[in-house]
Amino acid sequence: MADLSKNVISLLNSQILYESYASNFYLALAYWCDCQGLKGCKSFFMRQSDEERVHMLKIYEYMSEMGVHPATPSIEQPPQEYDKIQDVFQKVFEQERKVTMAIHEIVRVSTLENDYSTLNFMQWYISEQREEEAVIRDIIDKIKVIGEGGQSLYYIDKEVEKLNTAIVAAEGAEGAE
Repeated sequence: MADLSKNVISLLNSQILYESYASNFYLALAYWCDCQGLKGCKSFFMRQSDEERVHMLKIYEYMSEMGVHPATPSIEQPPQEYDKIQDVFQKVFEQERKVTMAIHEIVRVSTLENDYSTLNFMQWYISEQREEEAVIRDIIDKIKVIGEGGQSLYYIDKEVEKLNTAIVAAEGAEGAE
């Protein structure tokens, strides 16, 4: 017998879909960037893709621990073409906002149902989403400052690469603790 309500199970299964889609979305973006010669952006999106997959797997594991067999979703094909890098990061921000809203809905329902286990589990996701949105906002702000034009892509790619390197280093430091 499951220790989660049908509402929470449904929302967690939906979150698996969102995280899985996000992983594929970032993978598609990584290779769009690769085709544009944006190796720093490619590395950033590859790391993001891996991270979203980990987020998805954490939900699978949580549901299993709670006596629920999680659903494995069918995933929609993410967009493949973009006009410019500015559009890419705007779409990323919109994607992250959708994920944040879905996480907040799980927290809301868990609170209403006094499901403290799920509420506790989702706290990590709330913090993670806040960080992810902040990173994307920072990149969008940098892109606005750098501007558009031939040479701007070079500087945008370098800024994203520096940010990605800093994130990887910070994650490595957290893991060493």
